[in-house]
Amino acid sequence: MSKSLEKEKKMSQVTDIGSTHEFDLDNRDPTLKNEHVRVWFEDSFAEPDGTHSIDGVWTCSYKTFECSKKCCYIVLSILCGGPCALLWGLMFAMQSCYHIWCIGPYMKSFFIDLGCCAAYWKALVQCYCDPLYESVGKIFGNIRFNHRYEVV
Repeated sequence: MSKSLEKEKKMSQVTDIGSTHEFDLDNRDPTLKNEHVRVWFEDSFAEPDGTHSIDGVWTCSYKTFECSKKCCYIVLSILCGGPCALLWGLMFAMQSCYHIWCIGPYMKSFFIDLGCCAAYWKALVQCYCDPLYESVGKIFGNIRFNHRYEVV
């Protein structure tokens, strides 16, 4: 297959939705964020050796499981996908707005105020604690111990 056909085939699978990220319709979980949700028929059902149903029942069970799982997911995603996307879009928009307009400036103000408090605290420690600790250090700093071992 020529490179132009490969590129055209790849471009047909990747849709541009007007964002800086490509929108891939085939690989919808590229970061494997929801790997833990993946359920295969073999993860749930298994017949050990010596206990097998007839092949038709096993095949029918597999097809029923896969079809019901896929159909129910499609129906639920149609019913819930749009409202959930709207809800989470609003939630992340509010959270971004709150962080940008409330938390960020508050933290900047807090650290400015904290700088003033730190200067005040440093002055208090230097005025009251430093002389006390220096005096106690001088009192106990001159204590000398002489230890002798005597063998009897």
